[in-house]
This record gives sequence, C-alpha cells and structure tokens, in this order.
Amino acid sequence: MSEKEKNDLFYVCSLIEFVGRKTKNRRAVIVKNFGKEEIKRQLEIAELNHCLSFDEVADELIDYFHIPEGDYDTVGSCKYEVPGFLAIGKVYQRLITAVYEKGGQLEEIICQIFSSFISDEISDFNTSVYYSSPEYIKASYEEGRLLD
Repeated sequence: MSEKEKNDLFYVCSLIEFVGRKTKNRRAVIVKNFGKEEIKRQLEIAELNHCLSFDEVADELIDYFHIPEGDYDTVGSCKYEVPGFLAIGKVYQRLITAVYEKGGQLEEIICQIFSSFISDEISDFNTSVYYSSPEYIKASYEEGRLLD
C-alpha cells in the first residue's frame, strides 16, 4: 500500500469515527449505512476532502444517508480523557493496513473490521484497547476475541 493510499485510508477511518461520534452510533452502523460502494468512493475522493472540515463532510453524509441519532455515546460515557477521532482513525488505519496485506478488497476489509467486535472494544474509551499495540489489536481481531 502506497503512502497516499495509507493517508486516504486514515482519512476515511477518521471520518467513520467522526460520524459515529457525531451521531452516537456504533461504527458498524455507519459502515452499514454507507455501504462498500460509498466507502470505496470516499477512499477515491479522500485527497480532495482533506481540504474540507470533518464537520462539513460528515453533515453531508449524515443527511444523504439519513443516519439517525443513536444512543451509543462513547465520548459522553468516558470517565477519562477521550482520545481524538484522528487518534482512533490511526488505530483503525494500522489494523486495516495489516489485515489488507494478506489480500482482499480494501472497502470489504474496512466494513468487516468496523462491523466486528474489535470496533466496539476500540470505541470503549474506559478500557485500554485503543492504545494497545497494533500487533495485539490485530491478533485479537483475527482470534475473534480479546486476547489475555
């Protein structure tokens, strides 16, 4: 994966995290609403969207895909300092990049990871999963459970 592709992936992962926080939805809800085609399109236009605010892009996507307000408020329920959406986007970018190295369609892997158990674990800011090593997060994802 080229540096440009990694940057585009980072942007899209951060955007999904941003929209999830803004609408108080699990990240699986966001990728389900977007679908693989929209995720692919967002990867293609990521370089252009970099010049826009995340709020602007998120609002357009929320309106276009009619994403409802949810009750999954990981920011409001956090007892500690909340990591920024860009920091969490980086966690996802590293995981997706590592899984993608084995092959497959990038947009499919994005949907699988954001729809898996690991996404809720990463989004639980009252635990330490989001700042665990990339190797641990990947191994846990592949195992289908958090490793001891």
